[in-house]
Amino acid sequence: MFRKILYILLPGALWALAACSTGGNDGADRVNPFIGTGGHGHTYPGAVVPHGMVQLSPDTRLAGWDACGGYYYDDDAILGFSHTHLSGTGIGDYGDFLFLPFTGRPLTVAPNGDDRTAGYGSRFSHTREAASPGYYAVFLDDYGVEAELTASAHAGFHQYTFPQSDAPGLVIDLRSSIQERRVLEADFRLLGDTAIEGMRRVRGWALDRFVFFHARFSKAFTCRIEDEGLRAVLDFGNTTREEVVRAKVGISFVDCEGAARNLDAEIPHWDFQAVRSEAAARWQDELSKIRVKTSDREVETIFYSSLYHALLEPTVSSDVDGRYRTMENEIACDTAYTNYTVFSLWDTFRSLNPLFTVAWPDREEALIRSLLRKYDEGGVLPMWELASNYTGTMLGYHAVPLIVDAYVKGLQDFDVEKAYEACLFSSSYDTTKVSPTINRRILHNDLMPVAKEYKNTIGYIPSDRVNQSVAKGLEYAYNDWLIAQFAKELGRDDDYRRFAGLGRNYRHYFDPATGFMRGRMADGSWREPFAPNASDHNLSDYCEGNAWQWTWFVPHDIDRLAELMGGREACLARLDALFAANSELVGENVSADISGMIGQYAHGNEPSHLTIYAYSLLKQAHRTQALADSILYTLYYNSPDGISGNEDCGQMSAWYVLNAMGFHPYCPGTPTYVISRPLFDEVRIRQPNGKDFIIRTVNNSRHNKYIASIRLDGRPLAEPFFDHSAISRGGLLEIEMSPYPAS
Repeated sequence: MFRKILYILLPGALWALAACSTGGNDGADRVNPFIGTGGHGHTYPGAVVPHGMVQLSPDTRLAGWDACGGYYYDDDAILGFSHTHLSGTGIGDYGDFLFLPFTGRPLTVAPNGDDRTAGYGSRFSHTREAASPGYYAVFLDDYGVEAELTASAHAGFHQYTFPQSDAPGLVIDLRSSIQERRVLEADFRLLGDTAIEGMRRVRGWALDRFVFFHARFSKAFTCRIEDEGLRAVLDFGNTTREEVVRAKVGISFVDCEGAARNLDAEIPHWDFQAVRSEAAARWQDELSKIRVKTSDREVETIFYSSLYHALLEPTVSSDVDGRYRTMENEIACDTAYTNYTVFSLWDTFRSLNPLFTVAWPDREEALIRSLLRKYDEGGVLPMWELASNYTGTMLGYHAVPLIVDAYVKGLQDFDVEKAYEACLFSSSYDTTKVSPTINRRILHNDLMPVAKEYKNTIGYIPSDRVNQSVAKGLEYAYNDWLIAQFAKELGRDDDYRRFAGLGRNYRHYFDPATGFMRGRMADGSWREPFAPNASDHNLSDYCEGNAWQWTWFVPHDIDRLAELMGGREACLARLDALFAANSELVGENVSADISGMIGQYAHGNEPSHLTIYAYSLLKQAHRTQALADSILYTLYYNSPDGISGNEDCGQMSAWYVLNAMGFHPYCPGTPTYVISRPLFDEVRIRQPNGKDFIIRTVNNSRHNKYIASIRLDGRPLAEPFFDHSAISRGGLLEIEMSPYPAS
């Protein structure tokens, strides 16, 4: 049965890529879903459509950091196929409704990775595994079963080819969860001999999460319920050689009826290949919105695989009938609205959301509308919203850059007054207006921490009173500066002056004696001892970083940061020192997120992602270009460990996509892009008005990494910057490359 799958041998790894059904050498043909499934990328290789509610993918481990995506490339056993996954996160959740086909009886396999106990599963080999956009297949060695998976937005489709057997069956596990989350309640309900449905309520990263399924099978079964009602074992009686058994599974966050309606609406038939083709076509349509020309097939694969990862999240979380679960855990219905979930805003405001404004502006507006609906429901804009839960994870209030970035680029199909009100409230310290259903710990520690009171009153956050004080203070200053720009656009002069002042609060953390941003005590003194390369993952003045990396998080005011450092030349020297420093990190609990090192620059984590553009702002654009070249070619690969840190819901990949095209925002929330280092001979970005924004590169080669000249719509540009309006109206950016820095 695996004769339909094409195996391709690439350097260092045996890849199994599904034979492409989309036709042509474009977009989806070039995606390798296995990128990021090794190292610490935390991606998954399974079947999904763009922003789909269902992510049907194999689980190989459930515990430990590298279980966050459910699948880890080094593992040799598959536990089963679950229907929900997170892409590239540093915390794990989901892994709902694990399906495992078997023959004879379900066997116990040895634990993978950090899993503490053995579990049901099967051994497998990468030589009999395949993946392409919307499709995954693997041969389960212990049972002789070929498993194929595809998906629509709200449903998964399983196709199992069994050997001849007098005991074929399937396990459905309600207990299994990524990171072994606590199941608060669960239930199965049999619906005749070809259908079963169920639900579970889980406490994990999302503290109170509901999910429901409705499954139908092409072959009749008998069923027994085991493990205190948490496992169903289906018995198909017998199978002939190469007999195919199919299962269609609708998912809903509302109820089982919603799951059934989702399934009926999207997969009303039993044609697996038709659903697979539809999924591939959806990917081809999305990926073809950005078309590139290059003779470098490796770069093309990395690019489209990155674009693929950038289009996985946020995910749709409302049903086809418009029902969804609110932030207060109630059921609402609005057929004119799409609810989204998985807002990893601390990560994605830097590159992913700006990428959406470039090629999917309507989607970015829809995401903002969803954030504002959540503000209405819960009383405050989300911080790492997951399945209609405030998790309060990470820092800042980074729904603000999404809103302001869209607004200043002319994307305003949302309630602007409500958005402005929500931004103001995000900066305040006020727990009285927030929904009483929000977990009190999350409210006071994360959504409304006392750190906001300190920055609004004394101007800085004392490090002896608040953890991660420097990181919070720098992010608050950036967020408040953005609110000032929003106020200015709306003519709110008093608010503009107030928030512009708060946007300069970063100055309180700069120590001129050391040249770094440092923790300041309540009495005004600096925290001691101090080492710029010291790291403590959760208990320091920084977050997932150190003073080297965080000192540069002032994207909105690089010129004044340079003044603090003693002027432009002194600032450039400090930047040079960052990239030339020894990469050693010290401390007993060094953050594993500090990775992808060039000196003390850490590309594997988000705090560094805007740093290289400071060179362009300081009129040393050739240094931006050289560093972009180095990062693009040495920290991204076409291999399982091809991402230098957690993928983080598309952020790592979106950084690559934008810079490979040749530009990136230096400060999200402004409409201006820095021209960095294009990799392609030509890029065409389709716009909603039907026109293309074209980037054409002359003298493009691996050796020519510097920009010699730039023309926008025929006009020479003296500086390597251009405005978003050039993209949205459609136009031509011509970049001539050179092996030498421009004088």
